[in-house]
Amino acid sequence: METILNSVDNLVDNEKTYEQAVDILKSGGLVAFPTETVYGLGAVATDEQAVRKIFEAKGRPADNPLIVHIGRKSDMERFVAEVPEVAEQLIKAFWPGPLTLVMEKKPGVIAETVTAGMATVAIRMPDHPVALQLLKKLGLPLAAPSANRSGKPSPTEAEHVYHDLFGRIPLILDGGATGIGVESTVLDVTVTPPVILRPGGIVKEQLEALIGTVHLASKSEDETETPRAPGMKYTHYAPEAPLYVIESDASKLEDALDSIHRQGKRAAVIGPDELHTAKADWYFTTGALDSSEAMAAHLYKAIRQCDNTEADIILAIETDQAGIGAAVMNRLDKASDGKRYFE
Repeated sequence: METILNSVDNLVDNEKTYEQAVDILKSGGLVAFPTETVYGLGAVATDEQAVRKIFEAKGRPADNPLIVHIGRKSDMERFVAEVPEVAEQLIKAFWPGPLTLVMEKKPGVIAETVTAGMATVAIRMPDHPVALQLLKKLGLPLAAPSANRSGKPSPTEAEHVYHDLFGRIPLILDGGATGIGVESTVLDVTVTPPVILRPGGIVKEQLEALIGTVHLASKSEDETETPRAPGMKYTHYAPEAPLYVIESDASKLEDALDSIHRQGKRAAVIGPDELHTAKADWYFTTGALDSSEAMAAHLYKAIRQCDNTEADIILAIETDQAGIGAAVMNRLDKASDGKRYFE
């Protein structure tokens, strides 16, 4: 299969590009497109055969549910049995944006593969001009996980999608680098209080300021037989070399690098500007030490850059759990499979 990468630039007429994307999607094909979080791999969410192609292209386990993307808030009522009052508040405050809501689905509308056979559906309205334009021109919902091979770092640039899915999908819409850099927050509003199944771009503090108490899913819930949301059960975001999370401390980082070098191994480090050290064989910066937002924006690209080195081990410097730092640490926990570096 030929994979075409088309730039979608606000300064030029993109009508033909969107027409091409809509034609592919309506004929049961796949299109990768940018959102404000990461690039998504879309198929029409009501087309069972089209959705199955997502799992094939990504190598994704069939029991891992997908998020449905819509172009208008009003579209949600076509797919949801009931919109709880708390969901109405959240939609008014945070849509379009990086918040996915899990609600009871209307039976027989969304393809069963999207929801992994569960009675709930995860829906969001992305806050990106390309994604919204595509959805509005299509007039149909898109099931769209991240546009990468399953288990690998999510793509924040079109080139990342091209690297992972070349020959597997027909079209990539290149809208430049994404802004937030980690996936949307997934919030289950079928329970009281609501539960964050996956931390992301809308943080716990923002949610609680609006609707009161919000719980975080426990790690035991992450390991349920059928996950309630993407990113809960399987290893994700993993680079080629083993990744370890390490404390944000310059002396401990240098001691770790000395130890690794004594073993005849080479190390790549992912961390803030302030902890840059010449002892690292490769150092990929994620912005200022006090900016979890910068780390979120640069994390996946840095992990991918590590794959382009000959590092034997990767050390990722932890960040504060406040705000979007919780999402960053969630992704690092998945990428490292819970491993921390200790002397």
